[in-house]
Amino acid sequence: MAITDIAQFAHLTDVDVKALGDELDSIRSDVEDDRGVRDARYIRRTIALQRGLEVCARATLLCSRRRPLWLLGTVLLSASKVIENMELAHNISHGQWDWMNDPEIHSNTWEWDQVGPSSQWKRAHNYTHHIYTNIVGMDDDIGFGILRMTRDVPWRPANLIQPFANIILAVTFEWGIARHDLDAQKKLDGVGPHERGSQASAVFYRKIGRQLGKDFVLFPALAGRSWRTTVTANATANLIRNLWAYLVIFCGHFPDGAEKFTVKQYETETKPEWYLRQMLGSANFRAGPLMAFMSGNLCYQIEHHLFPDLPSNRYVEIAQRVEALCDKYDLPYTTGSLGRQYWLALRTIHKLALPDRFLDRTSDDAPETSSERRFSFTGSHLTTDAGEGRRHGLRSALRDTRQARSPR
Repeated sequence: MAITDIAQFAHLTDVDVKALGDELDSIRSDVEDDRGVRDARYIRRTIALQRGLEVCARATLLCSRRRPLWLLGTVLLSASKVIENMELAHNISHGQWDWMNDPEIHSNTWEWDQVGPSSQWKRAHNYTHHIYTNIVGMDDDIGFGILRMTRDVPWRPANLIQPFANIILAVTFEWGIARHDLDAQKKLDGVGPHERGSQASAVFYRKIGRQLGKDFVLFPALAGRSWRTTVTANATANLIRNLWAYLVIFCGHFPDGAEKFTVKQYETETKPEWYLRQMLGSANFRAGPLMAFMSGNLCYQIEHHLFPDLPSNRYVEIAQRVEALCDKYDLPYTTGSLGRQYWLALRTIHKLALPDRFLDRTSDDAPETSSERRFSFTGSHLTTDAGEGRRHGLRSALRDTRQARSPR
């Protein structure tokens, strides 16, 4: 099964785990004490940039019957939607800028530019996902209820089509997330999943109406004779935003090294162990300043899961300190290129579409998920004893087991 004892898996003693938690608390305190003018300037400039791009896009699309202007307008609109979704809506809704006490840039007031209501997303994402990160049976974001992403989830015949379902999810990502969040809200409200007359459903359908009305009625009407090309530009920009958001999310949650956990681990979990779970259950991808910005700084997914409510523009400096802690405690700092991280996630999607009888590995020692038992298989020189294992190191232990076993 997935990890049941995170300290044992990490080859850390209780003293080590406590010290790691103290050092991460120190990082949080340092950033909170240093927040100020430059951070406020950053978010306000980002909002101005996003709105400027959208105004330029809308103006260009007024003449979008000319193909070059359609292309330019669509590129500008796509960039605007990506920035609004990734760096603004996602991070503002996490409360990263609530400390400014600006009612226009606050998690309670910001409504994002996609079909799902922000209120339902915040409940499903900020609470369920970020508190129960990668706990099988508690975190619904493990596969979003559609994909089998760990061998801890029993195989079903429907999983055979998950490579195709994955493509549909990528193309319609905002719709998939919206439906996922609606189901989570209904569950919280004690409403049946097929009940359409609930308050949650009413909020959901009102938001869909407003969003579709804006993109496919209001702005095309304002474009006059260019209404048809404006419709196609809006649809294309939404598609690009969906594909990019899907890619970023999957690269941060499903490559090899993003571990899964059991309810048993959570039941006795301390705050330092919560930190450790975020570190072991997330993955980064390497990005320069532009790609980091366009990803909402979620190329630093490890840092985001450790500190989801700290300003995203600080993740680059936080990452240096977190990586140093991983080196100090001999923990893996899971990262790689964007292409490599997505390839690993895609491999898992296709591999776990098959019944377990076609797979050689188990949920204790598979590339995409493992447990503390992976270090005690027959013939290994590794040990599950925390003291001895701490000297060997988790990174070395993982490297040795990967060399010893096939990747299937």
